[in-house]
Amino acid sequence: MKTELQELEELADLSGHDPELRNEIVERLNILSEKYTKEEFRIFLSGEYDKNDAYITIYAGAGGLDAQDWAQMLLRMYQRYLEKNDYKAILHDISHGEDKGIKEATLEAKGRYAYGFLKGESGVHRLVRISPYSAQKLRHTSFALVEVIPKLEKIEEMEIPDEDIRVDTFRSSGPGGQYVNKRESAVRVTHTPTGISASSQSERLQGTNKEKAMEMLRAKLYMVKQKERKKELKELKGGNIANEWGSQIRSYVLHPYQMVKDHRTNVELSDVEAVLDGDLDKFIDEEIKMLK
Repeated sequence: MKTELQELEELADLSGHDPELRNEIVERLNILSEKYTKEEFRIFLSGEYDKNDAYITIYAGAGGLDAQDWAQMLLRMYQRYLEKNDYKAILHDISHGEDKGIKEATLEAKGRYAYGFLKGESGVHRLVRISPYSAQKLRHTSFALVEVIPKLEKIEEMEIPDEDIRVDTFRSSGPGGQYVNKRESAVRVTHTPTGISASSQSERLQGTNKEKAMEMLRAKLYMVKQKERKKELKELKGGNIANEWGSQIRSYVLHPYQMVKDHRTNVELSDVEAVLDGDLDKFIDEEIKMLK
């Protein structure tokens, strides 16, 4: 790239006022700039697990219907982001709310560098809007926790004793085929010493769902061990989100103005609709640079 840039500089000196030649230089510079950006991200995405697939789990915070609706909006946002960036999205687990929205959901993002691009999305996401569930049309603030962990193909020294695992089976939540709803094919595995759990209901067979849930559980436990995330164990349980409300990473404001702001990188976008439709590239690009 350095050699090519030198050639373009020499060509620019010789181009004079030739419009065709100068247009060609601009075009080649744009191509070179895109190539540079891609190579730059290869440096940023050099973490141990950055090339791996990823699991994205979304937990609704306190707040009833508004929080559960917000969690569902985030689930759609990440599904749209994955679709637009040619990743395969597999919904492994979903727990629907009593009336609207979701309490919890887990997506698997399949594709090279899925974890590298998405790892910065972990944290609390805050929504401010006029509540569609408020008869008085009051402004409401909702929270949801997003957890992103890498899919680990082989985990050395991560044998979990059977006595430390509790296995629960249940019927799949919400819409599904007759087979799924009539049988307890969904599986939740819980590591009893820590309370960390993982669920899967995407497969028709209970045994396959158990294998997938165990795979996710091992990845969660491994990441806790590797990063010594003792202070974050309650987050991974998904049962105590309130402690994280003061540390939101991003705010999505729909009223009284339109703005999405990342509180770590200070990136701001006014097109909230586009962001909620999966246009996260500007946020994620800056996250990657920040995390490096």
